[in-house]
Amino acid sequence: MRMSRLALAAALALASSAALAQTVKIGFITSYSGLNGNLGPYMERAVRLYIKQHEKELPPGVKIELITRDDTGPNPDKAKQLAQELIVRERVNLLAGVIFTPNALAIAPLATEAKVPFVIMNAGTAVITTRSPYIARTSFTLWQSSYPLGTWASKKFKSAYTLVSDFGPGHDAETAFTQAFKAAGGNVLANVRVPLQNPDWAAYMQRVKDAKPDALMVFIPAGKTATAMMKNFSDLGLNKAGIKLIGPGDITTEEELPNMGDVALGVTTVFHWSAAGDRPANKAFVAAWKKEYGQNETPNFLSVGSWDGTAMIFEAIKRQKGKLDPDRTMEIFKGWKNANSPRGPISIDPETRDIIQPEYLREVRKVNGQLVNVELETLGTAVKDPWKELQKKK
Repeated sequence: MRMSRLALAAALALASSAALAQTVKIGFITSYSGLNGNLGPYMERAVRLYIKQHEKELPPGVKIELITRDDTGPNPDKAKQLAQELIVRERVNLLAGVIFTPNALAIAPLATEAKVPFVIMNAGTAVITTRSPYIARTSFTLWQSSYPLGTWASKKFKSAYTLVSDFGPGHDAETAFTQAFKAAGGNVLANVRVPLQNPDWAAYMQRVKDAKPDALMVFIPAGKTATAMMKNFSDLGLNKAGIKLIGPGDITTEEELPNMGDVALGVTTVFHWSAAGDRPANKAFVAAWKKEYGQNETPNFLSVGSWDGTAMIFEAIKRQKGKLDPDRTMEIFKGWKNANSPRGPISIDPETRDIIQPEYLREVRKVNGQLVNVELETLGTAVKDPWKELQKKK
């Protein structure tokens, strides 16, 4: 049987790695342009900072080469092309990164065919890890934040309205929140989906205001879109009308809070991390970031997923002494644990290859003159992906 180009390239990469055992190539795909192109550097910076701080732990003679590519935003065709080039031309040992779900789903079959481990460091739709046995995720799923958010909200509000971006993560956030909120007796007045790019926020917010819910649950991709949403929420007076803005943590990311200004005060989110978290490992991570990139710079949740993803890759490299076998790498990933992640103790679920992590109830407050996501309560210390857990019961 003839080998495909992808499979052949992967075999050559494995042979090269085994023979030389000095350079592990990571093909790193993220967004440096297009929608949320400002977020890609937060991922790359985290990877490079981890490598800089921990490269002395690598086996003798082993080095890491990070090969970066720009997928230009939610662009599955581009992401697939880049992954093919990284596998065939660059002969990478691993793929990593990826902000957007459509891109991750496009790459998944290539990872399977070429047997190249693929570490998802952000994309959050629950189904992603089911699309390839060579995927492990160190970020989150939208179910992990949105389901406990719905349970919490049901104790505070009688009615809610959901407004989400019309793509995989938005659908997950909508479904997870709605299921949990309704299961506890809450009334969801409407589930509305908005275009992924450039929605007419004023029109949508007016519809929310007319519906008069107690709470508005919003999910949109992190970044400037969230700031535009927040300003329209305030400008149309929804906060003054008594409507509480809640959501997963994507809507109040650290780098955008200064752009949002005081309109973000009081917004309540559920998420796995905050730069303001009072854990020693988190304080050390934030301090290292500021020392490396400037005192006015702050990491965000994409940085944390990338930092921990790199730590997991290091574990696989160290345990194999730089000679990476894809199946052995995946077995190591499935058993990986880290008690000292900036977000708290984490591990990879060996059944699903998804992250198990804490989830925190957070509120935007002003601390020392700065807007931050203050962690108010731990809603769970070892939260698995609820969607996959619910599937088991069917």
